[in-house]
Amino acid sequence: MKLPAYGLFAAMLAAAGLPIYLHAPAYYAAKFGIGLTALSGVLFFLRLLDVVQDPFFGWLSGRLIRRRTLSVSLAIVALAVSMLGLFAVEPPVAPLLWFAAMLTVLFSAYSFLTISFYARGVSKASGLGAGGHLRLAAWRETGALVGVCAAAVAPTLLAGTGAGYTNFALGFMALCLLAWLVMRPEWSTPDEGASAKLSDFFTILRDPNARRILLIGLANAAPVAVSSSLFLFFVQDVLAAPDWAGPLLVIFFLAAALGAVVWPRLSRSVGTRRALSIAMAVNIAAFAPVAFLGAGDGGIFAVICVISGFAIGADFTLVPAIFARRMEVIAPTGTAGFGLWAFVTKLSLALAAILLLPALEHAGYVAGGDSPAAALSLLAVLYAGLPCVLKLAALALLWAGPIEAD
Repeated sequence: MKLPAYGLFAAMLAAAGLPIYLHAPAYYAAKFGIGLTALSGVLFFLRLLDVVQDPFFGWLSGRLIRRRTLSVSLAIVALAVSMLGLFAVEPPVAPLLWFAAMLTVLFSAYSFLTISFYARGVSKASGLGAGGHLRLAAWRETGALVGVCAAAVAPTLLAGTGAGYTNFALGFMALCLLAWLVMRPEWSTPDEGASAKLSDFFTILRDPNARRILLIGLANAAPVAVSSSLFLFFVQDVLAAPDWAGPLLVIFFLAAALGAVVWPRLSRSVGTRRALSIAMAVNIAAFAPVAFLGAGDGGIFAVICVISGFAIGADFTLVPAIFARRMEVIAPTGTAGFGLWAFVTKLSLALAAILLLPALEHAGYVAGGDSPAAALSLLAVLYAGLPCVLKLAALALLWAGPIEAD
């Protein structure tokens, strides 16, 4: 199965990543009445945990390279069980404590699997010949976008059964089993080179190109972190169209999946940096007007979702490919590099969690309730304006130095 297996495994990981930031806080706030500030505090604490554990998992994944099939299998079990506990098990302790415990296990397993998966991709792509990183990235990130899309809307589509989140968790467990089966031969294939060393981290951080690409990854992930944290609140209370949330997510991620196919092909013609720059500019131009939308503008927002989703497909494919190419040169095992990569991308989610939700609550925002106009205006500015500023920063970093061609 080879490259399609990478797409399916990426779909499983993606379903356990960004959609959890969409669903889990809203689910626990609605079902158990937990405040946004308390939930954001838990999310921020978990991201602080990643400061330590993601680089550690990068090192550990490299040390376990000869036992990779077993370590990955155990991590998949932990991922599936924690998802079931989060959405399908009545909390046996205080709901906030259960929320924190299940997310700790889920995100730890997710981190280890993501690092191992992307590091395996470095070795795999190096054996695919010219353009190998972009080919693998296209399969991997398209699969990830399909997984995000399916997971984002699954609870809504399953809501008619009366157990939408329970069925979502059970469906995710089935996906874990299938992804494990199709990817298992890849884990048993030996990688070239030695296992990861702690010195790999210092090698990467001393490299100016690697440092700049990590900063690009941080600045580029931050807009997605902001918009994903606030999307449901924006659609529900600014656009006054809560029933549109599911369809809008489908539109956005399907457009992103299409972009994940188109942008790598364009990059082969015009170069990776130029293609990524065009995509960033399109994203900024499309998303900036969102700050001025209001109730009844759901149709306009749907068009913007198509354009911005298509543009963001470049972020999901080209930026990881750029980093993977650099890791192939300076840290061939890839595990240390993607430990750092996982850390910087999650750091953006940490900042979004600890800054945005408390700021909205302080302004008087009440999810689904009667919020003052000033709070809704702040929600619109944070949702649309802040990502554009962050994307401009990523664009500036992109042109601050050389980018290797594939």
